[in-house]
This record gives sequence, C-alpha cells and structure tokens, in this order.
Amino acid sequence: MTKTVNGNYIHCVNNAEFNGVLIVGVVHGDEPQGEYLIKQYLLKNKDSRIAFIPSLNPDGKQLGTRVNANGVDLNRNFPTKNWVLSDKNEFFGGEFPACETETQFLINIVEELRPKLILTLHAPFKVVNYDGDARFAAQMISDIIKYPVEESIGYETPGSFGTWAGLEKRIPTITLELDENISVEELENPVFEIFKKLENYDKIDFSALEINRN
Repeated sequence: MTKTVNGNYIHCVNNAEFNGVLIVGVVHGDEPQGEYLIKQYLLKNKDSRIAFIPSLNPDGKQLGTRVNANGVDLNRNFPTKNWVLSDKNEFFGGEFPACETETQFLINIVEELRPKLILTLHAPFKVVNYDGDARFAAQMISDIIKYPVEESIGYETPGSFGTWAGLEKRIPTITLELDENISVEELENPVFEIFKKLENYDKIDFSALEINRN
C-alpha cells in the first residue's frame, strides 16, 4: 500500500493463489469505470486468483482530472526508451521518468508479482489495444466484449505503461478501452465474463487458439 500526495491510498488486492494476471483500474482519474467494476467483481469473487489494483490514480479520480495531483499523466511517466520531457498539459509525462508515486507503485508491483498478463481498464475508445505478445489474449477479450482488436491506439504515447510493460519488459499487456457512453452497470456482464475467463489464464492453451484461427 502506498500513500499519494493528497493522502489517498493505492493498494493491490491479491492472494496466495495468484494466477499471473494483474488488472489495473483508473490510470487516468477521469476514467473511473475500472475501480467500480473491480470492486463489484471482488464483492462476488472474494477468492479471485487475479491481482487487482482498483485505482492507480485516486487523486486524479478525486479531482476529476486525467492527471494526478502533480499534473502528471501517469500513462506518459514510465521509464521507456521513448519517454520525452513534454509540455505541461493533460499529457505531461512528468519532470523525469517514474517521478510519480503512482508510477513507482505499479513498477514495484510488476517487479514483485512478475505477472504473465496485464490488463488495464481505460475509456472511451471501445477497442482492445495490446502491446507485446498478447494478440490472442486480446482476441479472446474482443470475442466477449465485441470491441475490435487494435495493435496501435492511433497516436504516439511516449512513456506509456504498455510500451514499458508490453514491449520493453515483454509482459503481454492489454489496454481495454471501455465505452463511456453507457452506464458502468451495463459494462458489468461483459467485463465480469472477461475477468472470469482470465481466472483460468494460466490454463489456457494459446497455441491451440492460434492453430484454430489460422
């Protein structure tokens, strides 16, 4: 557990039966859907084998902003090869890579848990974006939620978590961009089905899926 600038806490929920999947909500404070969905899922699935960070950016959520309390876009603050010192706007990547408490917390969790798959919950583009060797996991999620699979989000994201974890750390990483034009309650069924599928991620034979799709 880590305390933020504004005195909120970030925590990771996991148990001894961790299956290798890490799911992260609220990287951007104005995309709160992930925290609600994670908390509702855990109310009904207390024995989940998935590790969850319900809200990475509680200060931003409290303030209603994309950025954290320091005005940093956490999804531009990771220590990637393409990190740049950018203008101080809603995409500001910080004064230097991993300068933010929230970024450091997620890096430490990844290094501690060594996940086999990471899923972050964002909004609003209705796509399943992936970095690294996650195409078939992304397709599995797409089959459930009916969003298209996109390898590129369509614009540059220097210092992004997907680049750091998926491309540079080689951990399959998926960014699920949820529909913000419907109520979060309407997202429960498909997102919970995705979570349920990922409960058995360590038992899925993706090589068989690849054969079936070719």
